[in-house]
Amino acid sequence: MADKGGFPHYMLKEIFEQPQGLRNTILPRVSPEEGEVILEGVHIPREEWRGLRRINIVASGTSRHAGMTGQYMIQDLVKLPVDVDYASEFEYRNPLIGRSELTIVITQSGETADTTAAQREAKAKGSRTIAISNVEGSTIAREADGVIYTLAGPEISIASTKAFTAQMAVLFLFALYLGQERGQLSREQLKKFISELVVLPEKIDAILRSAPQCEKLADKFHQVQDFLFMGRAIHYPIAMDGALKLKEVSYIHAEGYPTGETKHGPLALIDENLPVVVIATCDRKDAGSMLRYNKTVANIRGFKEQGGRVIALASAGDDEVASIADHFISIPQTLELLLPILEIVPLQLFAYYMAVRRGLDVDRPRNLVKSVQVE
Repeated sequence: MADKGGFPHYMLKEIFEQPQGLRNTILPRVSPEEGEVILEGVHIPREEWRGLRRINIVASGTSRHAGMTGQYMIQDLVKLPVDVDYASEFEYRNPLIGRSELTIVITQSGETADTTAAQREAKAKGSRTIAISNVEGSTIAREADGVIYTLAGPEISIASTKAFTAQMAVLFLFALYLGQERGQLSREQLKKFISELVVLPEKIDAILRSAPQCEKLADKFHQVQDFLFMGRAIHYPIAMDGALKLKEVSYIHAEGYPTGETKHGPLALIDENLPVVVIATCDRKDAGSMLRYNKTVANIRGFKEQGGRVIALASAGDDEVASIADHFISIPQTLELLLPILEIVPLQLFAYYMAVRRGLDVDRPRNLVKSVQVE
């Protein structure tokens, strides 16, 4: 087993290893000067890429949340419909898939029983499969038509952190590669996206310097028993994973919701006793991002009128959100589709410090295992 490298827990060590994990995952696969993405483990003929009609993404837990961000990335950049399934439910819904479709299976260990079963079901119905795994030579990697390794390094803590950010980076690379092979993204567009992708590790380094702020928030909120996490569009899966991390390691009940969906029930819960974590970042050069941002700001004002305590993740320099939220966590600027890779980091830190403050076994939460090998 790897040592903790001077950190008190593997989880904290792995959170801080994310910049290097992303460098390892991204840099060998891009040519910024040429505007090209190279995925050597994906051996599918170009004519098949051009004939694709739909993509299915199948995963469990945190890997499924990565798949949900991938759905937005692929649909936005390549204009292909993408369905995301729970691996544990995939084979039971009798999926209608065929040879003009591709199934992407995602699992950190590459041995998750539900995901392996889903991959075999997809293959039996004639679908090509691509595996995204952090472990070389794992079962799903061996059985897939192509594999993209995340190269994040061994992940010891049960709660997935660095594998998750690497999975999202791989899905963005795959979306660019697909657009490249189908002739839908120009070299100039590819250069722009790649240039934003390769600087993400430096931006995560900046976020990691906010760890003391996350620790202070945990000091303030560690006795709370319920949390609500919210995000819109591609930020919704990050709200879900922020809630999952908190549940996994601190045993606090937490739910992730689409921000607008709170009007359909959860809004009744919001008062001074239920803290809400709202993802309110934006890409100011993206009209759709700004539209969603303005709606989210209006929601935050409404939560405050109800007496809610708001922890907001917002883009650096956002004085408006900083002025209305109770607590403000700054996220560096980047493209809308890449913001999730940055947003999850302070939520991982918050979950970690909450568990530490509550005196729990951070790396080995009760009843959980790193690789779920039975259905």
